[in-house]
Amino acid sequence: MDVTGRSGEMAVFAAVAAQGSLSAAARSLGLTPSAVSRIVARIEARLGVRLLVRTTRALALTAEGQAYLRAARRILADMAEVEDAIADQASPRGRLRVTASLAHGRLYVVPLLGDFTARYPGIVVDLNLSDRIVDVLGGQADVAVRFGQLADSPLTARKLGETGRVVVASPGYLARHGTPQVPDDLLGHNCLSFNFRRAEPGWPFREDGRDRALAVTGSIEANNGESLAQLARAGVGIARVGRFAVEEDLASGALVPLLEAFNPQDREPLHALFVGGSTTPARVRVFVDFIVERLAARVD
Repeated sequence: MDVTGRSGEMAVFAAVAAQGSLSAAARSLGLTPSAVSRIVARIEARLGVRLLVRTTRALALTAEGQAYLRAARRILADMAEVEDAIADQASPRGRLRVTASLAHGRLYVVPLLGDFTARYPGIVVDLNLSDRIVDVLGGQADVAVRFGQLADSPLTARKLGETGRVVVASPGYLARHGTPQVPDDLLGHNCLSFNFRRAEPGWPFREDGRDRALAVTGSIEANNGESLAQLARAGVGIARVGRFAVEEDLASGALVPLLEAFNPQDREPLHALFVGGSTTPARVRVFVDFIVERLAARVD
C-alpha cells in the first residue's frame, strides 16, 4: 500500500480507527506496527494536535481525531467515486438494468445482448421483459425500451423506430365465427385486448375518411401483446397487436390480417428512455448507442 501521500496517511488513520489498534490496522494493511505508528505520529506533528489517546488496552480518538476521521473518510470516498467514474468512461462496467416489452424484447432486444456483452464484457445486463410500465426516473431501471407517445418527463428519449398495428385472427376462428367485413362486425366477435393503463379506449379505424374508435369486448384481457397473439393463434378470438409481434404468423398463415382497408395505419413510436445528463453512466450511454445502431429502422 502506498502511504507516502496524504490520501495514504488518511487511509492508514481510518484503518486504525476501524480496527481499534495499531497492530490490527498494520495486519489489515500489510504494514508493520512501527510503520503505522510513524504515520499517525507524522499526521499529528503536521497538524499540531493529538488525534489518538494511547492506553495499555486500547486506542481512543480525541475530538480532533474524530473530526479528522470524518473528513478523511469523506475525502477517500470522494476519491474512490471519481476514480470509478473515470474508469467507467474508459471501460464501461457494472450492472445495467434494462426493461422492454415482452414480445419486442424477445424478438429484437434479446438477440442483441450476446454481441453487446461481448463488446462490453464489464457490463452485466439485468433484463426485465414486461409490458408493465417501469419507473425509470424512480430508479427501477436504467434504460426502458418503450412503445407509445411520450408524456412530459425529464427523461432523455432516443427514437429507435416505429411500428404499426394489425387486427388478426386464426383461420380456424374465422371458419367457426365468420370473417368481419366492416369494423362494426367486431361487435359480434370475441375481441382480445390489453388491460394496462396506457391501453387505448377502443380500436381505431378509418371509415369514409373519418377516424373512429370502436369499443370492443371480449373474454380475455392481457398485459402483453405476445399473450394476445398466442390466444389469437389458438383460435380464442380476434386481437389487435403490433405488426412486429406477428410477422412470422402472418407469413406462415397462422394468423390472418383483418379489416386492412379500414386500418388507419397509425404508427406507434419506439424509444429508449433513460436519465440523461453529464452524470449518465457510460454503461447506459453505450447500451443506448448500441441499440440505436442495431434497431433503428428495423421495427415495422
